[in-house]
Amino acid sequence: MERWWRTGATLLFGAGLGASVNRLLSAGCREKEAERPGGEETLLGRVPVLPVPTILPGVRAADLQVSPGGSGAVMKYGFPSLANIKTRESYVTSYDPRTRTASWVIERLDPASLSGPSNRKYCDFKEDDSVHVFHRATNEDYRGSGFDRGHLAAAANHKWSQKAMQDTFYLSNVAPQNPHLNQKAWNNLEQLCRSLTKRYLNVFVCTGPLYLPRQEADGKLYVRYQVLGRNHVAVPTHFFKVLILEQGGGRGVELRSYVLPNEPIDEKIPLERFLVPIETIERASGLQFVPNIMKRTSSLQAVAATHNALQPALTAG
Repeated sequence: MERWWRTGATLLFGAGLGASVNRLLSAGCREKEAERPGGEETLLGRVPVLPVPTILPGVRAADLQVSPGGSGAVMKYGFPSLANIKTRESYVTSYDPRTRTASWVIERLDPASLSGPSNRKYCDFKEDDSVHVFHRATNEDYRGSGFDRGHLAAAANHKWSQKAMQDTFYLSNVAPQNPHLNQKAWNNLEQLCRSLTKRYLNVFVCTGPLYLPRQEADGKLYVRYQVLGRNHVAVPTHFFKVLILEQGGGRGVELRSYVLPNEPIDEKIPLERFLVPIETIERASGLQFVPNIMKRTSSLQAVAATHNALQPALTAG
């Protein structure tokens, strides 16, 4: 890992799709558009893009193989950020010691990674000993909190190896998640990611938490979130997934990006309602997804929602 810090890395994937559905996330903060001053302008649209290094020496794809039989590089499309990079058998992650959760986790899925003898009944959630004791989450932090220990890299994505599946149970790969969301809509999104391996050569999945601002009674913007336990594990307001879908025959990639609020979601709402422009996630997270994917492919198709009435998708509770 230290070699990565010496050599650096390029940033990860994406393509800006415009701001036509930025309204989606502000509705996710449980506010109706009609109740907001400012009309069509959303709170998220005013969040500044955080500075991120632009061009850094590249890391060889062969250095970062995390897949069955070493058949591919999980970091083919670079790094969204460069802080606290960790590798596991089944994923690569950037850990945020302030929130006690990951900033992002990247996995590479294909049919081989989704099949095998692994069984989650042999896996237990565990502290990440590679994280300083001051900055790590514990199972005690979650006990009685009312939140699930929600996987970022999903266990079912890595049946090819028992060790790979076990690695997804580190609490550094977990964030507090509303139980209804975790077991319903979020689970459906994870299943969708796995199903896409039937249509695409490789499926790269980047998952992470978001902490979005909302306007309160005094008219000012605040980022407020709950913390759990003695270690103050941050409860995200939202979660994102960015998918890079490699097409066979060198036909380029398709990009999809989703944001879901960390609260119950009606399962009747289709997942397509949660598609957002990639720039929405970049602005909200301080991460960058665009540069490297554009260097790796000559053909990029970005998929986003085109609905005009998206508010109900993220208005819950």
